[in-house]
Amino acid sequence: LTAEVKDHDAQLEQLTQQLAPDLVQAHGMGAGTAAEMLLLIGDNRERVRSAAAFAKLCGACPIPASSGKTNRHRLNRGGNRQANAALYRVVIVRMRAHQPTLDYVKRRTAEGKTKLEIIRCLKRFVAREIFGYLCRGPKTTRPKQTAAWPL
Repeated sequence: LTAEVKDHDAQLEQLTQQLAPDLVQAHGMGAGTAAEMLLLIGDNRERVRSAAAFAKLCGACPIPASSGKTNRHRLNRGGNRQANAALYRVVIVRMRAHQPTLDYVKRRTAEGKTKLEIIRCLKRFVAREIFGYLCRGPKTTRPKQTAAWPL
């Protein structure tokens, strides 16, 4: 089974590298995350018209949770849960080893933000970045399928 899992992982890595090479190369992204985002987008990349729509699809859009004098947002519990989990994994990897993200976390912590609020903001940023790679990047061309029967 271990050999079979390694073989499937290698195939997944090869396919994601073909479909979204820039996405796989981004910090914290792997073949699994790229595959999850490709599944979310599907074949019709034009249906997601903005980064905000993509974030809503991933469940990374902010939801106002203000009351009285406080002005804050909370995590969205909707959207595609697998895509949201993939965003979370990318954020956690970046919070451990990506210097610009570490600087951002330090700055936002100094502003008084909680860890959950910082993660919410970073998930939205990563969703915006993935949207740029998948929906604005060069479109991959697929070979035309031929009909199985004569028309």
